[in-house]
Amino acid sequence: MFNRFYRVNADRSRQSGGSGLGLAIANAIIDAHGGKLKVESNLGIGSTFSVVLPLASITNK
Repeated sequence: MFNRFYRVNADRSRQSGGSGLGLAIANAIIDAHGGKLKVESNLGIGSTFSVVLPLASITNK
């Protein structure tokens, strides 16, 4: 699902279903910041995506 050009349904075209890059790009950005992209799916109901990012430390200047 997080691979480039992944599509759930192979019958979907670019006109109706996107390019299959969105989750791969989001995952790469989140990973670059030390975070995680999580997904929970329920068949016939839908999916919930969660972004977990580490807190930045605050330094006094």
